[in-house]
Amino acid sequence: MKLKFAFLNLFLSCISLLIINTKFPFNLKAEELLKIELNTEIKKGKFLIGLKQYLGGENDSFSKKKTINFITDKGSINLISSNGIKHKSKQINITWVDIPIKNPKAIERIVFGPFASYESAKKQAEKLKDKGFETTVAYPNNWEVWIPFEDDLPEFEFENKIVRKIKNFQITPVLRSEYSVMKLEGPIHIYAEEEIKINGVNFGKKFYLLKDSYGTWTLVQKIEFDDYLAGVLPYEIGPNSPLEALKAQAVIARTWGIFNSDRFNMDKYHLCISTQCQVYKPFKITNKKVQLAIEATSNLILTYRNQPINAFYHGSNGGVSATAGESWQIQDYSYFNSVIDGSKSLNKIFKLPIKSESYLNNFLDFDKEQFYGSNHSLFRWNKKISSLEIKEKLIKKKLININDDVLGLNSIERGNSGRVTKLEILTNQVNKSIVLVKDDIRRVLNFIPSNLFTINKLSDDLWLLRGGGFGHGVGLSQSGAIEMAKLGFSYEQILDHYYRDVKLKKIEKLSQ
Repeated sequence: MKLKFAFLNLFLSCISLLIINTKFPFNLKAEELLKIELNTEIKKGKFLIGLKQYLGGENDSFSKKKTINFITDKGSINLISSNGIKHKSKQINITWVDIPIKNPKAIERIVFGPFASYESAKKQAEKLKDKGFETTVAYPNNWEVWIPFEDDLPEFEFENKIVRKIKNFQITPVLRSEYSVMKLEGPIHIYAEEEIKINGVNFGKKFYLLKDSYGTWTLVQKIEFDDYLAGVLPYEIGPNSPLEALKAQAVIARTWGIFNSDRFNMDKYHLCISTQCQVYKPFKITNKKVQLAIEATSNLILTYRNQPINAFYHGSNGGVSATAGESWQIQDYSYFNSVIDGSKSLNKIFKLPIKSESYLNNFLDFDKEQFYGSNHSLFRWNKKISSLEIKEKLIKKKLININDDVLGLNSIERGNSGRVTKLEILTNQVNKSIVLVKDDIRRVLNFIPSNLFTINKLSDDLWLLRGGGFGHGVGLSQSGAIEMAKLGFSYEQILDHYYRDVKLKKIEKLSQ
């Protein structure tokens, strides 16, 4: 059996010489596939969603034995490749093969990062762009900023590294049938009148396979806004949430998606399906309440000065919301501000800013029933952490050496909401401490649910973090919105509560 697979791999590695590259006449020209206009798709009310990233590469967790299977129970599946190949069948198998490159290509770049979020990476890219550099925000595993390598580059104030790679082979998709093996080129359009199952999972009807910036490929789905939201709401706020909370989530998920639709511009699609974007899964059964919320708010978005807002949201703010500038290394948006998330009487008891540990401890000790969203499981939390746990995280992120020891933790700066914006970690090395800023705190110490916490020393190598909330704390609190809906607030009132001076506006879609 091993000999059989070895022979197969040898055959496929030589595929560039043996491949059948048959072209068929068809209505859609191959050149049209190359013109995937991201902005035009948004204006038509469609997202291009990266369902599966890094196909054919080392990080490919979706392709089984480097093969993707497309199948439909009814009708046929159509495949059109940009090199003119057309194929029609009830089942299509695409295999990834590594084809050697005759003249290996050297790649050199300066890489900044990793960054904890797209927002922080984009801010860094803007700073470099202002200095005259050509920048790219990339996501190979974490958010990074790339600039081309050149001789005599200046010393950068930001942490960076030089990356040099030799590209010896090209990851190439091939269409395998009973009688032939055909090399494909991207974009590859795959579509059917009926639902298509991909590796056994029902995803939809229209897809692309696109080559990304890392030499691998992405499975991309073209989907209507409202169909996309049907796969977002159940996994972001939950299908059993009150109707008004679902409506609020529908508006902000649509708004967030449109505002952030440039995240993967370099790879020719809009959004991913993980927590780096909005969690999306193909919906198998239509939820009537979710569908009603989407239909009731169809094409509605939140705007500020007639433009879509960056509609951040999260699980729980722990009773106080944050500004964007507290959570990420970016400038604030004027439609976010820190507010006590509860009744009017609560706002008389606590005044912002919350700057001291003692004041925040009083806040965390207060009757949580007075706050919106207090039913969330992490509305209040306690975490005991040891110096060894912290050390392991710092070593993993290459911030300290194995011989360094952690001696202390200090919150040296807080935002208006009381969130830690600078955390100092003292080590046994003279004049050496680690300072984590804003979103890097949770990126490095990923066992911390939020940056809203106080530090209580229990012993020389053990601390108790007392905190509240889950997530960054900016914009709508999903648990808060659920409770407000139960109290009788409309979705418009919920949105007004979490976003300041914004307006609901219906977007105009281009004709299909």
